[in-house]
Amino acid sequence: MEQDSYHYGVVARAIELIDAAPRPLSLDELAAEMRMSPAHFQRVFSQWVGVSPKRYQQYLALGHARRLLAERHTTLETAEAVGLSGPGRLHDLFLRWEAMSPGEFARGGAGRAIRWGWFPSPFGPALAMGTELGLCGLAFAAETGPEPAMADLRSRWPEADYVEDPAALRAWVESAFGGTGEVPLLLVGRPLQIKVWEALLRVPSGHVTTYGDLARVAGAPRAVRAVGSAVGRNPISLLIPCHRALRKSGDLGGYHWGLPVKRAILAWESARAEATEPEPA
Repeated sequence: MEQDSYHYGVVARAIELIDAAPRPLSLDELAAEMRMSPAHFQRVFSQWVGVSPKRYQQYLALGHARRLLAERHTTLETAEAVGLSGPGRLHDLFLRWEAMSPGEFARGGAGRAIRWGWFPSPFGPALAMGTELGLCGLAFAAETGPEPAMADLRSRWPEADYVEDPAALRAWVESAFGGTGEVPLLLVGRPLQIKVWEALLRVPSGHVTTYGDLARVAGAPRAVRAVGSAVGRNPISLLIPCHRALRKSGDLGGYHWGLPVKRAILAWESARAEATEPEPA
């Protein structure tokens, strides 16, 4: 995981270079900016996502979200028919979830112990929180910083007792970023938020949907703005894939933990999807 966090740092700097460059950058140019040899730079990227830096750079380009919407747009109304519903899936990771009771929501988690810890991740430092029932928070701090990330997650359960105990969460976190095993989730939110997050769990890795699609599936087709807010309030990033929600124009829209992180996750998932797809006959 420490190696993955280092790789994210390389990717984050590459994103900044690509955004600022008026043209695509060659392997030699990118490697020089990273102060790495071309062979080392290529090896880092290939090990991380399974495709070359040249191909990965295409996924990081600003137009990639529009291509995803054109080529891998999941209409959630038909997800069940094509076998995309049921347990959320990220590669070989299976999720099961439950929502806290309305009474506990009203009490703000009073009387509940929440364990927390910081972990390296492919997308920078990650703050994880969980109870005996499963993960209840996962935040990325590369763009926001650690203190705002901590304050944000704690605000979801303001009356809970917080205990630093990364060992209690490590197996779930390693499964989350390693992509194997089962991870239980405990969701804290209002009814509309829960419906939106449940809909997001039906969007497969490497695909995207729109805020409008989410609004229809959540039973609030006229409340696209409220649905967008619900997407942004998702407390368990990556696993509840709010990064897969785009505007109908193909623009990225917002992302609670920073747009560079959203772009990196979408690029990572797209590259892994391509790397695991069978070659055309």
